[in-house]
Amino acid sequence: MNRVLVTGGAGFLGSHLCERLLDAGQDVLCVDNYFTGSKRNIAHLIDRPYFEAMRHDVTFPLYVEVDRIFNLACPASPVHYQFDPVQTTKTSVHGAINMLGLAKRVKARILQASTSEVYGDPEVHPQQEGYWGRVNPIGVRACYDEGKRCAETLFFDYHRQHKLDIKVVRIFNTYGPRMHPNDGRVVSNFIVQALKGEDITIYGDGQQTRSFCYVDDLVEAMLRMMDTEAGFTGPVNIGNPVESTMLELAEKVLAIVGGTSRLSFQPLPADDPRQRQPDIAVARERLDWEPRVSLEDGLRETVRYFRALLAEGHS
Repeated sequence: MNRVLVTGGAGFLGSHLCERLLDAGQDVLCVDNYFTGSKRNIAHLIDRPYFEAMRHDVTFPLYVEVDRIFNLACPASPVHYQFDPVQTTKTSVHGAINMLGLAKRVKARILQASTSEVYGDPEVHPQQEGYWGRVNPIGVRACYDEGKRCAETLFFDYHRQHKLDIKVVRIFNTYGPRMHPNDGRVVSNFIVQALKGEDITIYGDGQQTRSFCYVDDLVEAMLRMMDTEAGFTGPVNIGNPVESTMLELAEKVLAIVGGTSRLSFQPLPADDPRQRQPDIAVARERLDWEPRVSLEDGLRETVRYFRALLAEGHS
C-alpha cells in the first residue's frame, strides 16, 4: 500500500483518480482548496477507511509523509482560470515548487498533470511531445498556458538538479461525470444548454476541432504513467486522437438529449486554438494505452450525470 497524495483531489479529474487509487488498495490523501473542486465529488469516498480529505491551498507548503504525489491542483477551464489569473499562475508555479519540495524531502515519485495548452494555437498538427508550442505570453489565457509551461520547466529542473523521480503527462480535452456545470468547457456547455432547452452556443464557425477523451480512459493513462520505470519522465500526451468539430459535437449532444435547442453562433474568444489533436504514439508504445470509450458512449454517461444534477436543483 502506497501513501498517495492527490492535489486538486476534489476536482473533476482528481475525484475520479482518488476513487481508482482507493479501488487499487492505496492510502489516499486528497488535498483541495475547493475553489473549483467540490465536496460533492468526494462525498461517497469519505467513509472509506483509507481516504482522507484536507482543505489546503498548494500555494502554501504542505508537510505530510507520502510515497507518491499526483499534482492536479489548478483551475482548468477558461471561466475559472481567468477569474483570478494571478492566482492561477501562482497555483501552477508556486504549487509546483511546493509539491516538488515535498517530493524532494520525502523522496516521493511525483506526477505533474500538465496540459495540451502548452502547445497554444499549434502550427503542427497533430501535436507531438517534441513540439515547443505557439503560446501568446501576454494573452488572456497565458496565466494557465504559461503557468503550466513553467511548471514543466520546474519539474525537469528538479529532475536534472536533484535527481527527483518525476512523471509529466499532457492532458488533452477530457470530459465525463463530475465536470463543473458552469466551467465554460464545450462539452458541459452543450449538454447543460441542451438539457435546459436553451440555444447551443457555437463560437466562431464551429469548424474548430478538439479531441475528447473520456475521464475513465484518462485516469487509466495517469495510473500507468505513474507506474512506469524510474528514469522515464515523459512528457506524454494523454488524449483521444479522434478529432471532432464543434458542430459535430453539438449534433451528437442534441441527438442524445433530444429537445428543441437551436445553434447560436457567437464570436470566437481571443487565442482560442483552431485545432487540437494529440499524437499518442508515445502513450501507445510506453504505456500500452489508448482510449477505449467512444465519444457517443461517454457523452451518454455525461448527459446522465448532468440530467441528475439539474434535477437536484444544481445549475
